[in-house]
Amino acid sequence: MTLTLIALENPTADFAAVFTRNALPGAPILIGRQRLDEPQLGAIIINNKISNVCAPDGVATAEKVCAAVGDLLDIPASAILPSSTGVIGWSLPAEKMLESLPAVLPGLQRTSILPAAEGIVTTDLYPKIRRAEVGGGSIVGIAKGAGMIEPNLATMLVYILTDIAVPRAALRAMLPRVVGPSFNSISVDSDTSTSDTVALVSSGQVPCEDLAAFEAALATVCSDLAEDVVRNGEGVRHVLRVAISNAPDEITARQLGKAVVNAPLFKCAVAGNDPNVGRLVQAIGKHAGSLGTGSIDLSKLRLHMGGIEIFANGVFQLNPQKEQALVAHLKSAELYASIVPADGIYAAAVDYPPHERCVEISIDLGTGSAAATVIGGDLTHEYVSENADYRS
Repeated sequence: MTLTLIALENPTADFAAVFTRNALPGAPILIGRQRLDEPQLGAIIINNKISNVCAPDGVATAEKVCAAVGDLLDIPASAILPSSTGVIGWSLPAEKMLESLPAVLPGLQRTSILPAAEGIVTTDLYPKIRRAEVGGGSIVGIAKGAGMIEPNLATMLVYILTDIAVPRAALRAMLPRVVGPSFNSISVDSDTSTSDTVALVSSGQVPCEDLAAFEAALATVCSDLAEDVVRNGEGVRHVLRVAISNAPDEITARQLGKAVVNAPLFKCAVAGNDPNVGRLVQAIGKHAGSLGTGSIDLSKLRLHMGGIEIFANGVFQLNPQKEQALVAHLKSAELYASIVPADGIYAAAVDYPPHERCVEISIDLGTGSAAATVIGGDLTHEYVSENADYRS
């Protein structure tokens, strides 16, 4: 287990957070919701390996850790936000954590956020950091997440820090707006975590000259981190970018995109560089059918993959040349080739993605003016191996 401490030089009243909607959340989520009512936030204490979800005395243990951090920083325990990620159901090793906390304090520094990004990971292949400069200050964000990823309100563990003075009320209005098209528009495996958290904290050191510019920069940081999470998803070899256009409303568009990136058979086909677009059409039809007759009008449906038209006027638009071009598109978007050691366990051939290309899918419903983009990953042997052996 790694303990990671993010501390402000002075507690701030300007902070916001959004949390998972999973109905069985972890103790840190229960505490975090209460912390939103506190006048100030001074630090975030994060542990990996164990998520502290539905564990006996989980809330009491997390509060005990917060109290110890508060004593070290000379601030109230109520000004500490706890955050945990890892195995669900295990209890935190409270005594060992309390013994280790004093050694965390000397490691605090202001030169780089990389140690924090590295400290919060579990099955992630690499740390995720994004930064944007705006109005004389900056926004920097780090994220943890590779599996159990289909956010609902928030996603994984994400911590966004800024020195720009944005008032509490403004931060809390902005965060849900930027989470929707970013973290809420991705999926690796359709499972909403019990620990999803996005926290946004301002130290207030630099005057905010333009709230709109700040929100635009915040949206960019969130969108980039969200795609990084998918690109780093467990076993992901292809990133899918599904752009839905001319939909009746944004919710319909986003839900349809999620249905595509969560379709197991289509995800498997993409993993094998097989342009089996019948599975794509099946996934779209399944979702529309599940909503009832007339909920989504597919009479004007047009589909493209890699810029190639594959469906229009109610029928497939395919030929051998298009099939070859689709295979080439899938292969060009492949992040890496899997390697299979003697023990038969699949593994990634690289630690870092060599490019940022995606399998590009466009869905034109032709029934409105709303749009959304959803990002997901394929389904590979590596994903199954990772999650079959996760605890053992």
